[in-house]
Amino acid sequence: MAATKKSLANTDETAMTQTNGTEGLPNLLSRLGDDVMQLINSQFALFKVEVKEEASAYARNAALIAVGGVIATIGFALLNVAIAFAVSTLFARANFSQPASYALGFVATGVFYLLVGGILALVMKNRLAKQQLVPPMTVQELRKDKQWLKSEL
Repeated sequence: MAATKKSLANTDETAMTQTNGTEGLPNLLSRLGDDVMQLINSQFALFKVEVKEEASAYARNAALIAVGGVIATIGFALLNVAIAFAVSTLFARANFSQPASYALGFVATGVFYLLVGGILALVMKNRLAKQQLVPPMTVQELRKDKQWLKSEL
């Protein structure tokens, strides 16, 4: 009976010590684990938000580019035909037959647009290659958290 009273007194002292501000090692480790998990969850949530924002911006811009591309293609085709007929009138003055002057006009116009289109495609490819795909805010936060964890542990 005396041993039971003594163990109850020790349990009460331990409980009083833990409520007075000093916690046991298991509780501290548990809190640390919870805090680390909360930190990882918040970093993952930030990453998801950034990826969703960038993906929606890319999708919206891609749709607008596609619509603009279709409209530009129609205008480009009509302009190409007009330019080809204009160039063919220059060849008509060189005493070529009408079909030959039309053919030369369309070929010259086609070669010109192939060159311009190739140059434009290369410039856009280089711009796209410079686009950064890693979310910068998430990387910065992960580096801060890594430093914090190193200093805490």
